[in-house]
Amino acid sequence: MAWGILQIVVFIVLLALIAKPLGAYMAHVYRGERTFLHPVLRPVERLTYRLCGVDETREMGVVAYAVSMLVFNFVVLLFIYAVLRLQGHLPLNPAHVPGMNPADAFNTAVSFATNTNWQVYVPETAVSYLTQMLALARENFVSAALGMAVAVAFFRGLTRKSSRELGNFWVDFTRSFLYILLPISVVFGLVLVSQGVVQNLNAPTKAVTVEGITQTIAQGPFASQEIIKELGTNGGGSYNANSAHPYENPSPFTNLLEMLLILAIPVSLTYTFGRFAGNQRQGWALFAAAMVILLMSVAVMYASEQKGNPNFTKLGVTQAATATQSGGNMEGKESRFGISASILWATVTTDTSCGAVNNAHDSLTPLAGGMAMLNIALGEVVFGGVGVGIMGLLVNAILAVFIAGLMVGRTPEFLGKKIEGREMKLAVLAVLYFCVTALGFAALASVLPAGSNAALNAGPHGLSEILYGTISQTGNNGSAFAGLTASGSFWATIGGLAMMWGRFFFIIPCLALASSLGAKKTVPPSSGTFPTTGVIFVALLVGVILIVGALTYFPSFALGPIVEHYLMYAGKLF
Repeated sequence: MAWGILQIVVFIVLLALIAKPLGAYMAHVYRGERTFLHPVLRPVERLTYRLCGVDETREMGVVAYAVSMLVFNFVVLLFIYAVLRLQGHLPLNPAHVPGMNPADAFNTAVSFATNTNWQVYVPETAVSYLTQMLALARENFVSAALGMAVAVAFFRGLTRKSSRELGNFWVDFTRSFLYILLPISVVFGLVLVSQGVVQNLNAPTKAVTVEGITQTIAQGPFASQEIIKELGTNGGGSYNANSAHPYENPSPFTNLLEMLLILAIPVSLTYTFGRFAGNQRQGWALFAAAMVILLMSVAVMYASEQKGNPNFTKLGVTQAATATQSGGNMEGKESRFGISASILWATVTTDTSCGAVNNAHDSLTPLAGGMAMLNIALGEVVFGGVGVGIMGLLVNAILAVFIAGLMVGRTPEFLGKKIEGREMKLAVLAVLYFCVTALGFAALASVLPAGSNAALNAGPHGLSEILYGTISQTGNNGSAFAGLTASGSFWATIGGLAMMWGRFFFIIPCLALASSLGAKKTVPPSSGTFPTTGVIFVALLVGVILIVGALTYFPSFALGPIVEHYLMYAGKLF
């Protein structure tokens, strides 16, 4: 157990060391300032603008920025759908994979276009190499760059004075792709290849096991997809076992590296925000609040998994309800990673919108599984996905200062901008949008045979499988309790709708909020101004995030993971 805790501590330290250098670099990139990559990439950037007819000096208001984002996303969604449907007639298909059926193609196209990467198909057998590269891996870059672009627009709105302009979407998108995602992916993609992650165009390999059974081992251009799936918090794997597969995640070293990549950009964006705000303590306060919740999540999940299931038998004798399962709960985990690395990964992937997994979440103990669900349900603001995560964190910060303003009886302010009725309506809309589909579709699936029959288990665990599915898709996460069979037309359709709602009905009010705040004049701080850089603010922000989440989801969680936890100690399993 001590070794497991040490692994977690080392990871947190390394993560903290990444925030400043990468965050400062991203601030230079988005301000158009010179970086060490400018001699190579600046000519490429200028050529891109010239070919696309983009004036990089022209800024956009909220409507133009949002329309550009939505139209672009719709076009790439149609492109992914077309490739999936036609892949049987396209080249680079040595396994002769046929085109995907309409429902699954729709769900997959929406999934990758919204940075969710929820997979209703088996990657080894359902998509060709061309589809992997041209549609899915490419879209991992596009969806991540889009999220980063809207985050920077949000930063500008919060920190500018008397301006409704948010920047230029095409410029922010291009710089995210060219200066940040692409260079990091090239370097660390080669690192993954050196460690044994597959990168080729070979046909699947036939192998014979020691039992004499013929096994098909998928090959393909997978390292290039693996790196951006983690860095861009996408999560969709090239293998059905995802990052538990040795061809995606061969060793403890790659496991640590991939976890760091998942959180590298979300963590560093807190520092980037401090640069935009002109006060680095603003960024560190957001970092501290998110880190507190991350550590709370790790602690709960690790303690629950280390204790294990009291109903396991040892030498034929059932343990007492208070006993600890020998070695902890290793069901659904890779022995090369163990409990600590598996639980840390489960926390990291559900705190962000990544959804990549190195263990079976369906096999987690009820408390650990419930905590993984809660991480997503909170809006994935614990650093969150690339770009949109810090937007959610800042929206909660605005709610926190509003509550503080009510306490002291004055108009709340954030970064010198007064938070008034319009801003609060937009902030509340951005926070509460999540539960509309997460809980609404879960309720629908629970009462309709097409939804409830897809759950493998009965009782509270079956409800947890359904809840996890709708929460994960609305939160653009993509991980699942794999007991849920989500490949039917019912789940493929409502899943696609939930993913689109979860992506765009959050981004649009956030952009409107940024524009509204950007138009306001800065108010000088006074003795009544609530400071947003200290320990009190961090505690208030953490409290707001947890209380809003608890009030929204406690009733449904009480019927799922919470009651399952108590029934487990009463000897009842599902």
